[in-house]
Amino acid sequence: MKLSHISELSLLENIRSTFPRRSRNIRVGIGDDAAVIKKKDQNLIVTTDMMVEGIHFDLTFITPFQLGFKLISVNVSDIYAMGGKPSYVLLNMALRRNTTTQFLDMFFDGIKEAMHKYDTTLIGGDLSAANKEMSLSATVIGYGKKYIRRSSAKAGDRIYVTGNLGDSAGGLEILQRIQMHVPLDYERAKMKNASGIRTFHSRILRMGLSPETAAPLIRRHLMPEARNPEPFIPYATAMMDVSDGLQIDLTRLCKESKVGARIYEEKIPVSPELMKAAACLNATPLRLALSGGEDYELLFTAPPGKKVKAIYIGDVMEKGMVIISRSGRGKTFPAEGFQHFGNKKDR
Repeated sequence: MKLSHISELSLLENIRSTFPRRSRNIRVGIGDDAAVIKKKDQNLIVTTDMMVEGIHFDLTFITPFQLGFKLISVNVSDIYAMGGKPSYVLLNMALRRNTTTQFLDMFFDGIKEAMHKYDTTLIGGDLSAANKEMSLSATVIGYGKKYIRRSSAKAGDRIYVTGNLGDSAGGLEILQRIQMHVPLDYERAKMKNASGIRTFHSRILRMGLSPETAAPLIRRHLMPEARNPEPFIPYATAMMDVSDGLQIDLTRLCKESKVGARIYEEKIPVSPELMKAAACLNATPLRLALSGGEDYELLFTAPPGKKVKAIYIGDVMEKGMVIISRSGRGKTFPAEGFQHFGNKKDR
């Protein structure tokens, strides 16, 4: 069945029954003009992020389930990047009239999976029709006793990331070559046959890759998982998530803090899978790690002398943006990465 065959009220009731969970802090939830939340003694942290078809996602590569999961993850990542704990979600959708209810059911399943992972509750949103490209956005509301900004890094601080970089960019490169959906955990369990998996294996092998190498990279792009900041909150001086690429995001952090940075090629964390895949992708692992984006690892600074369980990649300087090669030579690095209105190709 298509959306053109059901009413907006019917869709709203579907959403309300799909997401019945309520929190004791929610005074008014889905169905009214606004939600009402009661909370004491904490900072309210609010973010919103939009995903537009053809710019942020391509339905040739991503399934409705994966899309729903990713929409929540990228917003939760922003709450985490401020040191907060996500609690509530508002969902906004502009959908084509020929969108099927099967698509919506899988999309909502992905949202539910992510909301369960991050312990959040859907409290409302908005619905609209779209003539062409689908547009989706989520607003996530969180709380935190302490919040961490981009603007508090100081010269002498050390620079850290919470995990490997470039995997998502590598996964996108693979998807653009194989031109198909890749079923992941939940969807495999739902599949009645393994034809999709066999096709995936065949196309990956023709690229010269093994499925075991490609799958983690693809998963990182399709279903990224936001990194909980709790272990780093006590000593992080500045923090953000790596959504558009290390080079451009570190440049943003330094600009807000009015400082510079020196990072080291040999310290940039790259996964074994990306190392293997890069040659088949005609790319260098370092380029993907520096400018690929959508890894949603945390990038943060902390004073020297702290025992930080994260990956040290460099130091905050008074000024300048420099990367030190493995041979010890320094060069200025550009603010390369994803930019909505720049010359870099949209992902």
